[in-house]
Amino acid sequence: MRVIKDADVRKNEILDVAEELFNLNGFDATTISAIIEKAGIARGTVYYHFKSKEDVLDALIERHCERLLAEAKEIAADSRLPVMERLIQTLMSMNGDKEGTPSVITQQMHRPQNALMHQKTHETMLEAIPPILMGIIEDGIKEGIFNTPYPYESLEMVVAHVNTVFDDYAEKLTGKELLKRIRAFIFNLERLFGAAPGSFDSVNALFNKGGGADE
Repeated sequence: MRVIKDADVRKNEILDVAEELFNLNGFDATTISAIIEKAGIARGTVYYHFKSKEDVLDALIERHCERLLAEAKEIAADSRLPVMERLIQTLMSMNGDKEGTPSVITQQMHRPQNALMHQKTHETMLEAIPPILMGIIEDGIKEGIFNTPYPYESLEMVVAHVNTVFDDYAEKLTGKELLKRIRAFIFNLERLFGAAPGSFDSVNALFNKGGGADE
C-alpha cells in the first residue's frame, strides 16, 4: 500500500536529504537527481515543492533561520537565568555554526552570486532578533543593569553592526584587527545600553566559541 505523506513532512524530508548531500559533497557537486535518488522519491515530487536546486537552498536557509530563532526565543523567555547570562546564551544560540566550522549554508550565503540571498537573511535577522532580545533588555532596565531611553533602537544598531562587521568581512581581518573590533564593540555596547564598565565582557564568549581572536 502506498504511503501518502503530508506535504510539509515530504518537503522537510527532501530538505534533510539535500542538506546532508550539500554538506557531504558541496552545493555545486550535488545535483537534483542525486537528491531524488537518495530521497527515494519521484522527480515530480521534488519539483512540486522546489523549482530548482537554488530554490532548495533558499528553503534550507529559511528553515535554518527559523530553527535558530525558535531556539533563541526559548532561551530569551527563560526568566530563571540572570539577565546577562540569558542575553549571551540567546545570542550564542543564533550562531549557525556552533561547531566552529562554517556549514554549507553559511558558505553559500557568502558567495558573491548569492548576495541577494545573504541580504535577505540579514533583513530577516534584523527584523526578528531585536523583538526576541527586547524582553531581556527590559528586565535589565528594571534591575538597574541597563539604562537607556532607546532599547529597541540600540538593539537594531547592534544587530546591524554584527551582521556587517563580524559576519560580512571578519574573515578579511587579522587576529589583532578582529580583537580590536571586539573590544570596540564591547566598549560601545556599554554606552548604548547605559551599563557599567565590564558588564558586557562576557560577550567575548560569542567570539571565542569558534576559536576567537588572539592577540
